[in-house]
Amino acid sequence: MNKKIILLTILAVSMFVAAAFRFSKENRPPGQSNVVLVYIDDLGFGDLGRTGAIGYQTPNFDDMAAKGMFFSNYYTPQAVCTASRAGLLTGCYPNRIGFAGATDHTAKTGISADEETIAELLKAKGYATAAFGKWHLGYQKQFLPKQHGFDEYFGIPYSNDMWPNHPVNKNYYPPLPLIEGDKVVATNPDQSQFTTQFTERTIDFIRKNKDKPFFAYLAHPMPHVPLFVSKKFKGKSQQGLYGDVIMELDWSIGEIRKTLKELGLDKNTLLIVTSDNGPWLAYGNHAGSAGGFREGKGTTFEGGHRVPCLMEWTGTIPAGTVSNNLAAGMDILPTIAEATGAALPRKKIDGVSLLANVKGDLSVKPRETFLYYYRRNNLEAVRHGDWKLVLAHPGRTNEGFKPGKDGQPGGGNENFNHQGGLYDLRRDPGERYNVQFDFPEITAQLIKIAEAAREDLGDELTGKPGKNRRPVGRVDK
Repeated sequence: MNKKIILLTILAVSMFVAAAFRFSKENRPPGQSNVVLVYIDDLGFGDLGRTGAIGYQTPNFDDMAAKGMFFSNYYTPQAVCTASRAGLLTGCYPNRIGFAGATDHTAKTGISADEETIAELLKAKGYATAAFGKWHLGYQKQFLPKQHGFDEYFGIPYSNDMWPNHPVNKNYYPPLPLIEGDKVVATNPDQSQFTTQFTERTIDFIRKNKDKPFFAYLAHPMPHVPLFVSKKFKGKSQQGLYGDVIMELDWSIGEIRKTLKELGLDKNTLLIVTSDNGPWLAYGNHAGSAGGFREGKGTTFEGGHRVPCLMEWTGTIPAGTVSNNLAAGMDILPTIAEATGAALPRKKIDGVSLLANVKGDLSVKPRETFLYYYRRNNLEAVRHGDWKLVLAHPGRTNEGFKPGKDGQPGGGNENFNHQGGLYDLRRDPGERYNVQFDFPEITAQLIKIAEAAREDLGDELTGKPGKNRRPVGRVDK
């Protein structure tokens, strides 16, 4: 072989190696980072080892926080299943886009085709997209994930208690469907396999798409009641079945992190883990812990809204960082959009990007205000800075009632007359001491915020319809 051919061969190989390096998983062009978003159902603020869990360990959650960022003031969009997921995936207050409560098999509504999800924004940039686990944004075909930006879907269309064995409404619900794509592939499936199955499907999706950008949305049905756990974790905790379930969820996070590292994707993947609302306290030993916050799921007190949120992105998020800045579920979409270079939705959203905080600049305050809505469209509280004004409203309380046991709900009052008050969350995160009359100027400031919210999003408690709400999707006729 002459020298000219040898030189040309060396040059060609060098160019190939350079190109391969330039477009390897660690060196993709800007805006091509992967995203894995894990949404856990009814996980309370106090359910992790680092937040005080007793009777079991969560080494993977805790290690994720040690190597990433923990958000101590993160709020779910609403303290209930369907509305919370609507806010997460669209970046909007749920009531802006017509969502409230938790829909079931009788609902004729779901996510509107006019709203853009995280998956649709990333799919437009060439991402592979998939959803595994609980959906709960409408069960008819037009509302399912594949019609809203996801290439793949495997999971259940609503909560796992919406089946014939419901502890209170026996035989009210039809058999629980398990859906692949748009088709029901089983009914009343073995729920003890849910955490493992949905984790394994997520990992398979990651492996299949390791050489191109991907977005995986894993929405675990557990620890929402009824609780189920696989044999590998049954009886492993000292906190009964609930502890076993959390240990298996911790295993799930560990398997995902291990896979990303094994494939060399951990430096190029933003992993987000959070919860849809606080613990369902009425279920007693089958419920989690609000970590000392007041009340739980189904309330606008801190125990209903403030939940764990962890993010890990090796080399981008400073290890072991805690953000005490106010953040919310609606902020996940714009954060992902900025991190990946995706466009924001065309219509107005309520989320703000947390990327500056995610990258370690905690001097930036992306969000100063949060609105606590519940029921059909009740504005029940507002937060600005460290101050929270709870407005008088009828609502759930578990305080003073005997909790349930072993899968049966206990007592409670769904229409307790909460009088409201002003709380300094810096000093009083448990909302025990009403200081409304000590700080009239703060109270007046928060009332102005509430009035502006009523004009924008409405408020059933004061008869305000809201000027900027959009219709929910409805079943095609």
